[in-house]
Amino acid sequence: MTTQRRRITAFGSSRIAVDDPRFHDVEALCKKLAEHGYDGLTGGHQGMMAAFSQGIRAGGGHVRGITLECFPTPPDNTFSEEIRAHDFFSRMQHLIEDCDAWLVLPGGLGTLSELAMSWDLRAINILKNRPLILYGDMWPGIISTLQDSLIMSVDHGFDMLTLCAHHDDVLNALEAQ
Repeated sequence: MTTQRRRITAFGSSRIAVDDPRFHDVEALCKKLAEHGYDGLTGGHQGMMAAFSQGIRAGGGHVRGITLECFPTPPDNTFSEEIRAHDFFSRMQHLIEDCDAWLVLPGGLGTLSELAMSWDLRAINILKNRPLILYGDMWPGIISTLQDSLIMSVDHGFDMLTLCAHHDDVLNALEAQ
């Protein structure tokens, strides 16, 4: 009998270069995720998404890329398979709904929008409960500011986030749920 692997979606910057220490850190983390039974789902080819894909593949996992038709696929991408989405919203739907957990990596406005959509849909019970993990040192300050400023749709919204600074924190957060 074959055990079905769990799938984790990664959101993160496309602008972090291969020589950035965060790239190698995320690649190493994602190799561990694959070794612990996770396959990957991501929306792009570069930066954090490339580090995620390379790590998942190095750990023996499968990576499904959900990319936009308007952007070319680089020949050196590390996807196991690619699904081309016609628009941003159908891409987001796949990334948000077709996973067992979300891993939010260092990023910019796109990453922030992906986090906000996933978080809100989980908070209002549109989506089933699943880990929402924010990895890296950029997130504590942002979340602190949001806690001071946002008017949340639910009282327990911030309890849904798991801030992680180390690989073991991520693995433990995944195993806890």
